[in-house]
Amino acid sequence: MNESKQLSKLEQPTGLMPSVSGQAAETSHASMSLTTSERPLHEYVRAVCERTDVRVGVPLPLGAYACGEGVNFAFFSRHASRVRLEFFDRPEDATATRVIDLDPARNRTGDVWHVWVDGIRPGELYAYRVDGPYQPKDGHRFNFNKLLLDPFATAISRLPTWEFAPARGYDPSVPDGDAVCSPVDNAGAMPKCVFTQEHFHWQEDCPPKHPWSKTVIYETHVRGFTIHPSSGVKHPGTYRGLMEKIPYFKELGVTAVELMPVQEFNEHHAISANPQTGQPLGNYWGYDPVAFCAPKASYSSSGGVGQQTLEFKEMVQAFHRAGIEVILDVVFNHTAEGNELGPTLCFRGIENTIFYLLADDKRVYRDYTGTGNSINANHPVVREYILTALRYWVVEMHVDGFRFDLAAVLGRGRTGNVLSNPPLLERIAEDPILRDMKIIAEAWDAAGAYEVGSFSEPRWAEWNGQYRDDIRRFWRGDEGMLGLFASRICGSADLYTTSGKGPENSINFVSCHDGFTLNDLVSYREKHNEANGENNHDGTNYNFSESYGEEGETADGQIQSIRKRQIKNFMLSLLISRGVPMLLGGDEFRRTQRGNNNAYCQDNETSWHDWSCLEQHREIFRFTRGMIAFRQAHRMLSAEEFYTDAEIHWFNPHGDLPHWTDPQEKQFACLIHEDEQCALYLMFNAGADAVDFWLPPVRPEAQWHVAVDTARDAPQDLFAPGEEPVCEDPRTYHLNPRSSAILLTR
Repeated sequence: MNESKQLSKLEQPTGLMPSVSGQAAETSHASMSLTTSERPLHEYVRAVCERTDVRVGVPLPLGAYACGEGVNFAFFSRHASRVRLEFFDRPEDATATRVIDLDPARNRTGDVWHVWVDGIRPGELYAYRVDGPYQPKDGHRFNFNKLLLDPFATAISRLPTWEFAPARGYDPSVPDGDAVCSPVDNAGAMPKCVFTQEHFHWQEDCPPKHPWSKTVIYETHVRGFTIHPSSGVKHPGTYRGLMEKIPYFKELGVTAVELMPVQEFNEHHAISANPQTGQPLGNYWGYDPVAFCAPKASYSSSGGVGQQTLEFKEMVQAFHRAGIEVILDVVFNHTAEGNELGPTLCFRGIENTIFYLLADDKRVYRDYTGTGNSINANHPVVREYILTALRYWVVEMHVDGFRFDLAAVLGRGRTGNVLSNPPLLERIAEDPILRDMKIIAEAWDAAGAYEVGSFSEPRWAEWNGQYRDDIRRFWRGDEGMLGLFASRICGSADLYTTSGKGPENSINFVSCHDGFTLNDLVSYREKHNEANGENNHDGTNYNFSESYGEEGETADGQIQSIRKRQIKNFMLSLLISRGVPMLLGGDEFRRTQRGNNNAYCQDNETSWHDWSCLEQHREIFRFTRGMIAFRQAHRMLSAEEFYTDAEIHWFNPHGDLPHWTDPQEKQFACLIHEDEQCALYLMFNAGADAVDFWLPPVRPEAQWHVAVDTARDAPQDLFAPGEEPVCEDPRTYHLNPRSSAILLTR
């Protein structure tokens, strides 16, 4: 009988009582204890029983939480036969300095393994090893040789480089793919979890809680926003660098920043190399999370062993002081572990059959995301994981909302079918802690599910992809777009009424991270993604873009004039539309990706914000800022209800009703009554010829004033409140080709 068998017969304490070997056997690699061959067994037992720094622990909450003078570690795994908790001194260490083996008889409650350890302080590094069956045909992929991240880790340490290859749970040298378990220990090649639980003084932090009707969202990337040398910040590419730009956000007038993924990911994961330069490509966007609750370490200016959590909180606090909300783009539909040939980092090695959607052949993953795997989001255990992660970001990090990447995946059942009433989506909408949060769905996935207009509960807002396409097509001059354009600027009632939603459920956008920037939308007819190393096959081909005579940059003054006017048309359309406007960061100063519409791997000047463009295109910045202010000043444009017939009237240029079904019609106007005293008259001309628009008569004491005209150069293109000039002709207004204008009565 071995020593552990003998010790398991001894009287064992319970709860948070001192542990002995039968509960959690501890080994220090720094100074190994004497074994029974070196000292009598009774002396060993007495030494273990006298220790009070390792105890049984409790099963909730999951993750690592401070409890008294120590930390309680709780970890879910249903089919594991053995769980080991390891501590490290440095992120790159291959050997643990302290090891605690959890006893399934004492350190397990149901499917949760747990242990309490004394003396753990913020910054302590830890990770797990989990043993169990390696049977891919049955869906099990346990491998005790692979170090695993805690799914609820609140920080992950940095590594200079992070290679996924050593984390593969199978032996790649064996011809039969993933059939054989890898014997390679990868601890030295894996980052470690960081215990970060420490007090943060929020100083009466007060989330702005802007209603949808007053919300203007600005989508951006934490690193890309300030990493370019032209940004002028002291801490480029970091949370603190973003804080330094808060005065810029205030000047622009946005009320919320939507940050592309900040959940920890491996930016060094190189898929291929740039065929033009030979430089390796990485994971710039970050849509491949490795931990749901850990803010990205490399976005911290002060360190990666817990400092990232503190700096993130400071950033949120600073935005809130400025009256700006922080919305996170979160990824719960898949992870970085990929398909069956991907690395074992976390969920795969913990409980593969529960966390992922597996095909009938359980060796293979169902892929509705285009990344190799899909999270089994509506399994009760996984559902609770996602809800717990969301609550953490709200309660501990004070964020104001979430945009859910490929949210349609979260509505699929265990066989991949689209559920009629997905329990996870309902739980998120009705969760009492998340009740005040803005929740936004990317209401589609990579396998054909498209739910724009009908996504889940009425509380869910949605990225309105139909808005993007119809606004683009109208201003490109496509035929038959008149009625669709009118519907989009009025809140898309045709999409949302049936499901009981309103215009506030429509997140309107013309451009976003995924696709052309606004500048490139009017500068390139075709995508130019050669630098991505995929032979220009990646990225959508349906851009509805136009170059107006020359692809890319041009010195042609006429082409430049058309492009500038079209950018203003798009900005005007977006900011007068009912619904919630979202700007892509940099569009307000014509940021370009040189025709790349899928820059997910371009951590370079292709994606970075070049702030010299702000001075070069100051006119567009001024126009965007002015249109945001115009929207905020005219609340009728952003009301959280659809227009009534008494509030809006439609006209063609001659003063008659528009011919909505005429495919050749490309001009119309609408009269919006703000109140008995004031009205707005909006005119749109997507045609190639100038048009004289009839003007509605006004009261004898009132006149039409020109507020905005996109065909004019600054400062005549947009006037400050009270400075709008009177129309020269009270009966008609001359609108140039491909332009729009707004008149108001005063």
